[in-house]
Amino acid sequence: MELFQDQTFEKITTLPLWEYENCHFLSCDLSECDLSQIRLIDCVFDKCNLSMAKVWSTSMQHINFVDCKLHGIEWSQSAAFLFEVSFRDSLLDFGSFSGIKMQKTEFTGCHITEVNFAQADLTGSIFDRCDLTGSIFQNTVLEKSDFTTAYGYALDPEQNKIKKALFSLEWISGLLVKYDIIVK
Repeated sequence: MELFQDQTFEKITTLPLWEYENCHFLSCDLSECDLSQIRLIDCVFDKCNLSMAKVWSTSMQHINFVDCKLHGIEWSQSAAFLFEVSFRDSLLDFGSFSGIKMQKTEFTGCHITEVNFAQADLTGSIFDRCDLTGSIFQNTVLEKSDFTTAYGYALDPEQNKIKKALFSLEWISGLLVKYDIIVK
């Protein structure tokens, strides 16, 4: 496997099976690409489209996604060892983080609708100004996570670990959905 370090890739449409360290991907269209078994370390994806990309056994260590389209990605298929990602101003709809350990993950200004977080460990994660409409939280570890500016979520405190998690009074109804009550 060839190693690329400290390089910028702009407007590429394929990503060969190599190792990329400290690389910057700018305005790339990698939608529906097979990124399986690629190794990414300390990389930034900026204004890229990776929608429906296959990430089976892909290693992602310290990866930042900024202003990216990431629809329908099965993140749960990527390599679990040292998995660490962050997302800013990105679209993550219809994906799955099911069962992934991703503590202290930062989601900032993201659209995260219909995403599966079942059985994930999101301890200490931040959902800053994120739309979580229709996302699934079931047997999810959300302890010490920050939802104070998140909205649209519906999660059952009895089916998730939420000790010391932060929620805003404005969206507290997202914790009461299962009771079908009205909060004014």
